[in-house]
Amino acid sequence: MTLRFAYNTNGAANHRLDDALHLIADAGYDGVALTLDHHHLDPFADDWAREAERVGALLRSLGLGLVIETGARYLLDPRDKHEPTLVTADPEGRDRRIAFLARALEIAAILNAETVSFWAGVPKAGVAHGDAFDWLDAGLGKVVEHAARTGIPVSLEPEPGMLIETVADYARLAIRHPDLRLALDTGHCLVTQDMAPDAAVHAYADRLGTVAVEDMRRGDHTHLPFGQGDMDIPAILTALESIGFDKLVCVELSRESPRAHQAIPESIAYLRAALT
Repeated sequence: MTLRFAYNTNGAANHRLDDALHLIADAGYDGVALTLDHHHLDPFADDWAREAERVGALLRSLGLGLVIETGARYLLDPRDKHEPTLVTADPEGRDRRIAFLARALEIAAILNAETVSFWAGVPKAGVAHGDAFDWLDAGLGKVVEHAARTGIPVSLEPEPGMLIETVADYARLAIRHPDLRLALDTGHCLVTQDMAPDAAVHAYADRLGTVAVEDMRRGDHTHLPFGQGDMDIPAILTALESIGFDKLVCVELSRESPRAHQAIPESIAYLRAALT
């Protein structure tokens, strides 16, 4: 089979969305991981639904599939990166995150996305683990319910340093939320070192909602261009092929935004060479 590759727009943050989508399509990708942000299909703009329809038409004309990502840094709070989250102590803050994820699902439905990917969040100092888990559990229930209404699957991404940071953490949570899929960032496996990335692909083959790839060094949560870290990319791609993975495999290089026009074609060239 042939794997389907996408590029995350958080790695083209200095480009207009339309320009980024054209760059991605022109490089030969099959899809895009669209990180909703104030400058890339702002989910809180008055005309968000009309803009989603417009972007959907552009994606269709370019032949690009789609995953919706929700990891924008300052979309909800201009002073506090990634806040509020599903584990924020303030109930109103948690409700804002849930409302954002609900809006992301509504946009995903308009765009016919494969999934909406999101993460748990980092508990602030003084927050008890049990309280954070209870807040997360309650929030996930609401998000999964909304996903069922929109018909779009949701996928939780284990993120180093967050309440849910390993695939094992996800697995324990998925027992309570069986409709919750796994957004597997293979680089994060190398950071937490709980499981080899290709082993995680095999272990969670029936739970994968989307997969992200990049290079990374062991124990260092820095997304790197391919060839600059310790990732065994051919092993990951072989594992994905062996399980018949037919969803988008998304390149995530947010630090490469200043040179996105180069990183976008370089990345898919590397991946294609790794498949041969």
